[in-house]
Amino acid sequence: MLSRLGALLQEAVGAREPSIDLLQAFVEHWKGITHYYIESTDENTPVKKTDIPWRLRQMLDILVYEERQQAAAGEAGPCLEYLLQHRILETLCTLGKAEYPPGMRQQVFQFFSKVLAQVQHPLLHYLSVHRPVQKLLRLGGTVPGSLTEKEEVQFTSVLCSKIQQDPELLMYILEGKKIIGRKAASRESTTLPKDSTCHPDKDSFHSGAPDKGSQLDGEHCGAQALNSHLPAETEGPDSGTGESTLITSLLGLCKSKKSRVALKAQENLLLLVSVASSAAATSLAQSSPCCVALTEHLCQLYRSLPAFLDPADIAALEGISWRLPSAPSDEASFPGKEALAAFLGWFDYCDHLITEAHAVVADTLAKAVAEKLFVETLQPQLLHVSEQSILTSTALLTAMLRQLRSPALLQQAVAFLLGTERHPAVVEDSPRTLCSHLIRHCDHLSDEISIATLRLFEELLQKPHEQVIRDLVLCNLEGRLYVARGSPEPESYEDTLDLEEDPYFPDDGFLDCSFAPPAQPRAAAPPTSAHGKTAVTEIVNRWEAVSSAWSLRRPRPQLSWRRPAMTHMSTMPMACSRSAAPASPHGAGPWVLHPWTSMSPNGLSLRVTSSKCCLTEWPGF
Repeated sequence: MLSRLGALLQEAVGAREPSIDLLQAFVEHWKGITHYYIESTDENTPVKKTDIPWRLRQMLDILVYEERQQAAAGEAGPCLEYLLQHRILETLCTLGKAEYPPGMRQQVFQFFSKVLAQVQHPLLHYLSVHRPVQKLLRLGGTVPGSLTEKEEVQFTSVLCSKIQQDPELLMYILEGKKIIGRKAASRESTTLPKDSTCHPDKDSFHSGAPDKGSQLDGEHCGAQALNSHLPAETEGPDSGTGESTLITSLLGLCKSKKSRVALKAQENLLLLVSVASSAAATSLAQSSPCCVALTEHLCQLYRSLPAFLDPADIAALEGISWRLPSAPSDEASFPGKEALAAFLGWFDYCDHLITEAHAVVADTLAKAVAEKLFVETLQPQLLHVSEQSILTSTALLTAMLRQLRSPALLQQAVAFLLGTERHPAVVEDSPRTLCSHLIRHCDHLSDEISIATLRLFEELLQKPHEQVIRDLVLCNLEGRLYVARGSPEPESYEDTLDLEEDPYFPDDGFLDCSFAPPAQPRAAAPPTSAHGKTAVTEIVNRWEAVSSAWSLRRPRPQLSWRRPAMTHMSTMPMACSRSAAPASPHGAGPWVLHPWTSMSPNGLSLRVTSSKCCLTEWPGF
């Protein structure tokens, strides 16, 4: 008895569970989906109340499991071949577009995202995958606030992730062309031709396939017939309008009211332009609406700003980033604050994108921003006769310069403000350039415009660009002699403070003043450069230190309503000195030398020039 029981247990343990035919199960689930559309008559039942979501999950699990069981890596299994040969993805795309049953589009987006993310076999090279992907992209990103934004941004994120792994895919998706020489392209023969008619494929089923395969093929032909009724622009992946579907979808999602959706779309677009090859970058710049759409949205946000914004409010709104475009909650609110934060946030995104993008895309986008925003939108307002228009546009331009970081966009901004020709920026009786107009605005009848324009130039002088310091400063100093010829550079600068006679401050200026600075300990000699001259940075630092002492001397009375303007005029030489150090290839020149350098009879150092700027009675001041 015990021996018989032991034999039964041994037989039970050794028994193997019958294997499941994956292809048969896969086909059965697909048949269940197609039968729903044949048998169902209720068009109002949500898709979540049907078995379609469950069957799609089962099909996905079968594809993933089959791939894991494949002995040879990189080969498509029977279920994946069936998916490709029978254009299941195209049929699902058609059902998603019809939005039948309600909510089907979300299910289709989720199924596409999971298949592309979880199946490791290269799929985007297949025509039967590439074409429905393009069609599905056209369904999303077109209507802001759609119910499928979450699924759309997840779908585009998967595509961008695949492109990051294989940057050559970007060119393939943009142009819809086959990548020659790739291993996956050799399997294109397993798919049906693009223009082929629907017919049963006898070799598509393995021995385990059901005998009703022809019936399913007939149902597939019926689903394919739906594709023939699609609009013309969604029929072919190689049409001109389909070249930039991924870019168009991402640009639409970037405008979403949901901050997380918009941020993810912006990150995906930034990823695409950063990994693009030269060919893909050229296609993005010339054949896609990427640069044009980014610029148009920037101009649209600018036009949505209030007609008047207080320059103080614009200057106080700092810390705006494209990753956090909303204004900080702790700041005081003012009319147009949210619109201003949205504009500055998008401008910061464009600037960051130009920094990270391929050089071809960066130059194209920078030129588009300069043409559409600077020239066509800002320049008419800067040259307008309305003081309100001049004041607001000047303050906004200053805020943009403060955020600007990319070299390509900085070059365009400098060319817009100073022009492309090399000439000194001076006041003209009949101004012909924008720079001449802005210089005249520094002495405008409106005190607010004068102060706003001075702030603009102060911000411009802090930018690391050679043309700025050349046109605004150095061109006005070329050919002039400031340093006395033959005078050696003093060895001890603290002992030679009286080498230059100061006509504005007598020697006894501190005797009757309680603001005299305390005696400083003797400092070491300043560091010198390779050619034996004092380093420019040391010159600037020492000039700042001496300037702090000069500011304590007897101040001349000023009208209180002119003090802000005079403050910006007095700080302008220091901004010049800071910009000249990195901009001038041969040193800062004699104008930025030590304030105690021996000067020629008619020469003025930066010290005396600054003193004159602070103390001279300017016309109208």
